[in-house]
Amino acid sequence: MRNNSFEWLKLDNAAKIFPGQNSRAWSNVFRVGVQLKEDIDPEILRRALDKTLKRIPGFAVRIRNGFFWHYFEKNPEECPIMPDIKNLCYRINFKENKGYLFRLYYHGNRISVDIYHALSDGYGGSVFLSTLVGEYLRLKGHSISHNKVVLDVNEPPRKEEIEDAYDRYACSRVKYNRNDKWVYHSIGTKLPPHMCNYVIGIMSFRQVHEISKKYGVTVTELFAAILLDVHYRKQLRESKKQREVSVQIPVNLRKAFPSETLRNFVLCLRVKIDPNMGEYTFEEILRSVSLQLRLVNDPKFLNSMMTQNMKIE
Repeated sequence: MRNNSFEWLKLDNAAKIFPGQNSRAWSNVFRVGVQLKEDIDPEILRRALDKTLKRIPGFAVRIRNGFFWHYFEKNPEECPIMPDIKNLCYRINFKENKGYLFRLYYHGNRISVDIYHALSDGYGGSVFLSTLVGEYLRLKGHSISHNKVVLDVNEPPRKEEIEDAYDRYACSRVKYNRNDKWVYHSIGTKLPPHMCNYVIGIMSFRQVHEISKKYGVTVTELFAAILLDVHYRKQLRESKKQREVSVQIPVNLRKAFPSETLRNFVLCLRVKIDPNMGEYTFEEILRSVSLQLRLVNDPKFLNSMMTQNMKIE
């Protein structure tokens, strides 16, 4: 299936919620980036981007309003490339950036892409960035191999890469029950509009992986437990009335359902603890998180969630 000609695309099931939530309070934009060993040449980056957008045309779109819905159409404009800014991940304005739903930045030796979530998920964004960087390095004279993450820009795009995988796989006869309680929301200092506060930390993946192996859990389960533990103890200090503490973990559905889509194909699994049931040690939280995630991270359960989302649509 090499024919990938399209003039417009329907938004996938996950993407449809984001245009209505696009506000100053909630940008629905995420960032992926990479650092190289030498400063970025914007002219070569421009050439690499043009080739990458021809290979991944699902990113070369703008959003339009239908009568009751939004849709993507091909964007004929040249996508801007900009020096990086301090206010990363600010909201996408559909009339700015020549209509593109991602912003490409460079600073020193770093390339960053801010991506509107209606366009793609973290996996699709990482494939886009990896392909872009791979082509940039080839244009700089380096030998870069191709694989599932670094695509060959000289190949034609694949139709499977722009499919709505939710629509393809949602077929469960079981209705997923979304009967969730009100949960704890962390109290903090509200920043002025158009400002963000971020912390950069660098850690060794090898050491983190060793810690997770020591506990017999995955790295995802370890970080989820740390987040739960932090907010569990924060709520204990703030209030006598205790609510459930919850964290949502995005799951790449491509591991459970074979799909090559570079659009959204992710579900968020909810893990939680209830402080009213008693005190928790970190080890108890970690064990609970691991059990919860492994129970629901099952293709049949995930399919019931997908199917319910499609019914809501």
